[in-house]
Amino acid sequence: MKNMNSAIFDMDGVIFDTERLYMRCCVEVGEKIGLENVEEVCKKCIGITSAVTDQIMRESFGEGFSVDDYKGDVYELFLKYFKDGKEYIKEGVGEILEYLKSNGFKVALASSTKKEDVTRELKEAGLIDYFDELVCGDMVSKSKPEPDIFLEAARRINSDPEECIVLEDSFNGIRAAYSAGMRAIMIPDLLEPDDEMREKAWQIVPTLVEAKRLIEEAK
Repeated sequence: MKNMNSAIFDMDGVIFDTERLYMRCCVEVGEKIGLENVEEVCKKCIGITSAVTDQIMRESFGEGFSVDDYKGDVYELFLKYFKDGKEYIKEGVGEILEYLKSNGFKVALASSTKKEDVTRELKEAGLIDYFDELVCGDMVSKSKPEPDIFLEAARRINSDPEECIVLEDSFNGIRAAYSAGMRAIMIPDLLEPDDEMREKAWQIVPTLVEAKRLIEEAK
């Protein structure tokens, strides 16, 4: 860890407790239109881009299913609940971001969410100024678990992959960080880590509070 000088964050499930909220909205809207197994389908979509999510939903709910209408209704409900996002900020977010910035770390965000939504949510929550670069799902051609989004984030902050710590909650995010040659700290959210995650993550901790402590101790 001595050469670590950069941190790359996922957003949903790491900075914001939005995975559960989005799941709740998906289920609510799905129940209204008679969809089955919505939660199971949505779990397959954690940590991937909107385009891949659309494909999974069409395959799961049938060719006649209108992904755009469904996602529009889900997003409308999500915004109603989310508001300015401050009540959904996860434990330890402010503390770890303050620590990293005050100790000279370059900080980037690598989220599968669209840049427009990422920027709005971070601004409304008062967090955007902590990040030197934002790399989002509509800015790369390949989704997690491919390493592209993390490699692009490292390139934009002028860091080598081996200099980067990744903070992730999703299986695909950990796989992507591992493939990128980065050291990943997993903070599990909706999915409990399995043997693969224990192998590919550098450390697994319950919150960003413990993640900050790890980085402090390693420095």
